[in-house]
Amino acid sequence: MIVGKEKTPMEQDNAVATTVESESQNKARLAIVELANMISVPMSLNAIVHLNVADAIWQAGSNSPLSASEILTRVVPSGGDADNLERILRMLTSYGVFEEHLSPNSSNRRYSLTDVGKTLVTDSDGLSYAPYVLQHHQDALMRAWPRVHEAAIDPTTEPFVRANGEPAYSYYGKKAEMNELMQRAMAGVSVPFMKAVLDGYDGFEGVEKLVDVGGSAGDCLRMILQKHPPIKEGINFDLPEVVARAPSIPGVSHVGGDMFKSIPTGDAIFMKWVLSTWTDDECKIILENCCKSLPAGGKLIACEPTLPEKTDDSHRTRALLANDVFIMTIYKAKSKQRTEEQFRQLGLSAGFSALRPFHIDYFYCLLEFQK
Repeated sequence: MIVGKEKTPMEQDNAVATTVESESQNKARLAIVELANMISVPMSLNAIVHLNVADAIWQAGSNSPLSASEILTRVVPSGGDADNLERILRMLTSYGVFEEHLSPNSSNRRYSLTDVGKTLVTDSDGLSYAPYVLQHHQDALMRAWPRVHEAAIDPTTEPFVRANGEPAYSYYGKKAEMNELMQRAMAGVSVPFMKAVLDGYDGFEGVEKLVDVGGSAGDCLRMILQKHPPIKEGINFDLPEVVARAPSIPGVSHVGGDMFKSIPTGDAIFMKWVLSTWTDDECKIILENCCKSLPAGGKLIACEPTLPEKTDDSHRTRALLANDVFIMTIYKAKSKQRTEEQFRQLGLSAGFSALRPFHIDYFYCLLEFQK
């Protein structure tokens, strides 16, 4: 019998170190494979929105677990491939969109909606986050993504323009279907946020004339005026072609114009997700025009995503930074999301005296610029 030589303490330490290093390398390789295949997540999400899977499961609040075959009978009456749908459902289950229910002693799987999945359910007002998902994955936008690296080489032209020949705003303006989807996407995101703002922020008190810059159809103004009847006049300010399609709203005047030239006067100005899609120089012009249109003691109430100073791996930070790259890719290569301090410095340079941040929503921050 041959007896192996007993390892010395140093050899034992080296073996442990090699095992630890190997484990670390295995995890690293697994992580890069997951990242490289990450496109499967948004594309699968896009697929279940197209198929209207969330509404099929929800069924007026029942949220009863359904098999892939049962879901298909509700969304594709003519039939389909349940095995392929189940593959999509399983993958999204691993990202918390669905909850998987396995039958005892069986491989039969059924799926219900998690809280994440419920955001895709159409509510009584016809709203959900589903259009937001679809809006991000339209053909024109998808053509821009392979060119993200070009924004790092030459920031004078954003990837969307390189892929489609013109800026996103003008491109959308020529495509009625894209513009309509954008409006539905923004409404689905805006309404829950505005409810949180109106429940948790009292800065509209004492305001008699409120201007909404970039107010689109006037949905935010409608909600604000309903919550704060003392506001006697609301002005929905946007591009002439946008306000031309806006519906009549009691107490609201729709005014067309260019925020880079001038902004209607008011006691307070409101804007939501406007500054993030413009460069620093452009933001300064917008803020200067806001400051000119406000009286002494007036304020600009801007709702914007605000980046953390330190990068971490929280869902909030990832969502904010991913959205920042989206802005760089689709809108302008030098437009960006900013930290609170960056917004403060922009406000001071434009003539505002102070900035008060209010953290009401996980994604957006309410920034009160005071004149």
